[in-house]
This record gives sequence, C-alpha cells and structure tokens, in this order.
Amino acid sequence: MPVPYVLALLAASAVVVVAVVGVVRADAGRPDAAAAPSTSAVTLAFAGDVHFEGSSAAALDDGLGQAAQVLAAADLAVVNLEAAVTTGGNRQPKQYAFRAPARAFTALADAGVDAVSMANNHGMDYGRAGLIDSLAAARAAKVAVVGAGADDAAAFAPLRRTVRGVKVSVFAATDVLDSFAVTSWPAAPQRPGLAAVKDAGLARLADAVRAEKAGGAARRADVVVVMTHWGVERRTCPTTRQEEVARVLAEAGADAVVGSHAHVLQPQTTVGSTLVAYGLGNFVFYAKGGAAVQSGVLTVTVTGAGVRGSTWAPAVIRAGRPVLLTGADKAAAARAQEERGTAC
Repeated sequence: MPVPYVLALLAASAVVVVAVVGVVRADAGRPDAAAAPSTSAVTLAFAGDVHFEGSSAAALDDGLGQAAQVLAAADLAVVNLEAAVTTGGNRQPKQYAFRAPARAFTALADAGVDAVSMANNHGMDYGRAGLIDSLAAARAAKVAVVGAGADDAAAFAPLRRTVRGVKVSVFAATDVLDSFAVTSWPAAPQRPGLAAVKDAGLARLADAVRAEKAGGAARRADVVVVMTHWGVERRTCPTTRQEEVARVLAEAGADAVVGSHAHVLQPQTTVGSTLVAYGLGNFVFYAKGGAAVQSGVLTVTVTGAGVRGSTWAPAVIRAGRPVLLTGADKAAAARAQEERGTAC
C-alpha cells in the first residue's frame, strides 16, 4: 500500500477516535445524563408534637414509648419538637412556654429520630438565646434541625439525605406565631430564628422547593417533603389557609406535606399528586384524654420517582407517651383516620 494512502487513512482514523472520545467526555460531564431515578424503596416516618413537660418528662429517661419503634424502623424519621432545649434564655410572654434539658435530643436519637422540626410557635419559647442552645444541643446529639437556624438561609435550608440512591430533602416552616413574635421570631440575615411562611415567607419556601426539584444537573432531590406548622388548635378539619399553603407547595413540586399544631388528628388527602397529611396530632405530650390522646406514626414509602404509598400506625397517648394500638382498637382507629377527610 503506498505510504501517502496509509498516512491519509491513519489521519482519518484519528479524527474518528477524537470525535468518539469527545462524545463520551461530553456525556460524562453531565451529572444526570445517564442517571435514572432509583427504584429502591425508602421509608420516611413522621410523628406529631413532642415536648417533655409534665407526664411526658418520663420519656427523657425511659424512652419515647412503644410507638417510637415505628420511627426506628424507618430510613429517616422526623418529629415536631415543641420545646426550647435549654436551661437558660428568657421565657417569652405567653401562656404556655415549653423547654427541656439537653438530654431531650439524646432521648430522641435513642428512639430512632433523625431530625426534628423546630419551626413552630414553641421553638423560641425561651428567646433567641434558648434557640441557640437548642441548636448546639442538637449538634452534640447528632440530631438534625429543620426550620430553624443561625440565620434565614439556614432556617429555610432543607435536610438532605441520600438513601439507597434516593435523594430526599425535608423542609420545615411555621404559619403560626404569637402576635408578639410575628416580627421577632422569624430568622433574618445574621439573626437566628425560625422559617416562617407569613407574608413573603410562603413564596420563599415555594421557590426553595421548586429549586430543589429542578430538572437536569440542578436537581438536588428526588423527593421533597415539607413539614408545616399551621391551622387552629383542636380543630379537626383544615382551614382555608392550610388548604392554600398545601396548594402552593404542591404546585411548587413538594411530594408530601406533613402538618402539625392542632393537637388533634386531621385528614390525610392528596392535592394534585402531593400527599398532604394536615395534622398528626400529639406524640410525646402531656395530653390526658379525648381527641388529644389520639396519636400515631405516618410512614411514607418513596422511590426516586416520588411517593409510592403511605401507612398509618395508630396509637394512643398514655402517661405522656404513645402506645401502639392492636386488634379491634387498631382497626377502628385506622378507619376513623380514613374517614376524617369525608367529615370535613
């Protein structure tokens, strides 16, 4: 074969090789180019209001109660903590102000709780100093805090966890604050506080959810859950405001919205494709009877493609801590929870 022909053939081959390598490198540089949503099933567990006052103080030393085993069995478990974890700070001018010692976070961690929302109307019951103590105690116990932080960026930041390839983000924010706290408790630049959805806060939270679920290389989460503190105490049906907030978060891309504050159970439904549990009631609480002692754990099963189902483990609070129901009592409580939506 003549030499000029061989050189021409080699040059052409080199061009082809360079072109192929270029394609491979271009794909390799795109994080989501070949990534498909994980099909692994991951369980997320949520429970309602927790403090360590009165009869529920026994949980500090003796555990959170039998129902906590459902939390421990989940891949990620989150509860609503309605207490300042501090021995200092200044009690705020309100009728009910809750606080607990630092070992509250140890008790939560020992029960299988991975994170707490402090975005509620008790998160700063002992002021800004009490919140700073709470955040430090949580770090020491390796329990994540959502909905509160050293500034507004931290308060609105989600907890991010990847479990068996499924990327999960959990936000928290409160829509309920006492009148004296409406301007002083929300976090601000260089000011510790809570994530609040009053005024412009709802739009900010929705934007954060939207950004978390953005497509392509910017996608940070496969599943986004928002914990909301909202509604009216002892009201079993969601308010118009709760429905509005749920709709805004659903439209932003939240896969699940889990609520608290009413101290009674509220319905579970869907808004579009978003699972909405309006209120999980009390969990570790000094409730003594009636609807206030009806409790339970919501377990949500997700994959990389979103929510795949949920289960409700009904419980009743006895001596400040939740006990799982069994037999006919369990069946009746499960039916009652299913029927709450039709009653509203």
